[in-house]
Amino acid sequence: MDQSRIIQILEKISSVKMAVYGDFCLDSYWVMDNQGSEVSIETGLWTETVARHYHTPGGAGNVVANLAALKPASIKVIGTIGDDMQGRELTAQLSKLGADTSSLFIQQEKFLTYNYLKRLIDGQEAPRIDFGVYNKRSEDTDQKILAALEDALQHCDALIFNQQVTGSINHESFIEGANALFTKYPDKIVMLDSRHFNDRFENTYLKANDREIASLTGLTVAPDESFPVSDVKIFGKQVFEKSGKPVFVTCGERGIIAFDESGYHEILGLQLKNKLDTVGAGDTAISAISLCLAAGFSPAEAAVFANFAAAVTVQKLYTTGTANAEEILAISNEPDYIYNADLAENERSATFYPDTEFELCAPEVLEKLGHIRYAVFDHDGTISSLRQGWEEIMEPVMMKSILGEQYETVDAGTFHKIKEDVKLFIHKTTGIQTIYQMEGLVNLVREFGYVPEDQILDKFQYKQLYNDGLMEMVNKRMDKLAKGELGQEDYTMKGAVAFLYQLKERGVTMYLASGTDAEDVRNEAEMLGYADLFDGGIYGALKDYTKFSKKMIIEKIIKDNNLNGNELAVFGDGPDEIREGRRAGGISVGITSNEVQRFGHNPAKRPRLVKAGAQLMIPDFSQYKKLICLLFQEDVNYAEA
Repeated sequence: MDQSRIIQILEKISSVKMAVYGDFCLDSYWVMDNQGSEVSIETGLWTETVARHYHTPGGAGNVVANLAALKPASIKVIGTIGDDMQGRELTAQLSKLGADTSSLFIQQEKFLTYNYLKRLIDGQEAPRIDFGVYNKRSEDTDQKILAALEDALQHCDALIFNQQVTGSINHESFIEGANALFTKYPDKIVMLDSRHFNDRFENTYLKANDREIASLTGLTVAPDESFPVSDVKIFGKQVFEKSGKPVFVTCGERGIIAFDESGYHEILGLQLKNKLDTVGAGDTAISAISLCLAAGFSPAEAAVFANFAAAVTVQKLYTTGTANAEEILAISNEPDYIYNADLAENERSATFYPDTEFELCAPEVLEKLGHIRYAVFDHDGTISSLRQGWEEIMEPVMMKSILGEQYETVDAGTFHKIKEDVKLFIHKTTGIQTIYQMEGLVNLVREFGYVPEDQILDKFQYKQLYNDGLMEMVNKRMDKLAKGELGQEDYTMKGAVAFLYQLKERGVTMYLASGTDAEDVRNEAEMLGYADLFDGGIYGALKDYTKFSKKMIIEKIIKDNNLNGNELAVFGDGPDEIREGRRAGGISVGITSNEVQRFGHNPAKRPRLVKAGAQLMIPDFSQYKKLICLLFQEDVNYAEA
């Protein structure tokens, strides 16, 4: 979906009238800081102290917040609160969002406003404290709600029916009354999202996750069970055929699948480099989907739009976030998609080209082969192993930068947690320019808060710290090369140089593109003896880092040579080059290289390369003759010679 279409959606949403029924909750956040703790005179116990606190609408309230962020013409809320402080705060917040709260009914007895108290201790959420779990909604309140639902069906463009809290619907007569209304107004858009009653309501559209859609087909589903996309497509089709109305299934990082009379529409998830908090993502999705449908857009387009919106909110930490127009436009500009998420997590599902170690992640790539004229190679881990071990240098640099003076004294649990976050960040950013990794490090240092603001370095200073350690290792290896103590074969991947020569013989113009500084890349390629093979050029990070990226190189090659996608091949062991090759329509070949032994498969690299869009995957170039035959569709007798 291009930007102009998103702008059209946003414009049409502005005329939509929405209604939301559901369990309206107040999320309360207490940021704890016991530096101000003291012993209570009354109890003799240490006090727990709150540094700051804030409230946000939760449950169906978060649906309203997400709707409001996209500025429809109106929002009507329908539900119940208690006669209490939390109810008054929630009502005020919903009103501030522009919602009509006249149908948010106060029940005087046996009802507390649903309130979820979340204490944040050292950036981690402590066990939640819940209010309202013993609520009993009265039949009188039910009748008021049903009357408000009918009014909404008469005067609004769409109704979101959102049920999340256990026991919030406690009368069979309410379900019967709602179904009677949905039958009475069959042409109205009623979007159902119910944690406990998806199988009880009729004549509704449906938003469910993969577990919920499986359970609707009669399967017994464990709380933490996940289903492959291939199964979800079967389940979703069955549910749609039964209801006859569009079904939307959210699958986490695997995206959204929409089902309608034309079949299914699979919308890939987005690769996000930041820390994620998925709480509230479903509310974002249902809000965006409902607005699009109410504005007259197809289920497929609604799912695409919702996918972008949800990708915005999951990057907002410690709050149930929303996504506005500007944020959706920003994230939809050249998004990074996650390909084959199920295959990435299950190596047992791998399919190999006959008599080779070549995994076919996207078998349709075979139809594109035989036309390669240009090739782009990553350097480190793809051809060269001179920088093998760079992660082991970057990790402690990041850890020391984040923890500062507390590096030696912080408790083991905290140290381990931060270390896991650092490893994940390095894993996600492999292959991009070092300066962008250091830009991320600045954000991590600030986020964890162990280093005072005035002591946080900038990205260039952190890069220098990392480079100092890295180049000490690289220079020792280069010195052994210069002295003849070790040779080219000791610092290149098995068969890589021979493969380059075979490409050269076939007239392929080759480019070397690395996230390493340009001068260092050229120097290392010359020392290893293959720099002259890259007649297209050798590229690396520049002092003005905004003037180089692998994406820029790939786009320039295609533009300058007026290429079709199948005329370009991209080889690399990092997601950056694989992703950009796939985006450009080229042939992306992932290298799952074991850099320590310089041949063989490193299983840790496989998931990120599959998700980045690798169509073909090889462990190394030891079968380079068979690889040449495959890529150029040549006689296999050559490979056997």
